[in-house]
Amino acid sequence: MSREASLMQVKVYAPTRVYFDAKAASLSAANETGPFDILPGHKNFMTLLSPCNLTVRVPQRLDFNLPIDRGVMHVKANRITVFLDI
Repeated sequence: MSREASLMQVKVYAPTRVYFDAKAASLSAANETGPFDILPGHKNFMTLLSPCNLTVRVPQRLDFNLPIDRGVMHVKANRITVFLDI
């Protein structure tokens, strides 16, 4: 598997700002059932996010960390969209 195939497109944004928009190896967040991770190839998934530290891991770069209060996450076909209400 190529490096590109082991990544997924992640976009984290709010109404007035894009916080992150790039390829990533994983994403960690939390919902009402607790913390979870999203990896490439994850099944389609949609959830409301709880207050947590949203972490996006990008190979050979520092992790992107953003404390959030709430948001909506949609995962489909190696694309993660996180819309924040901040």
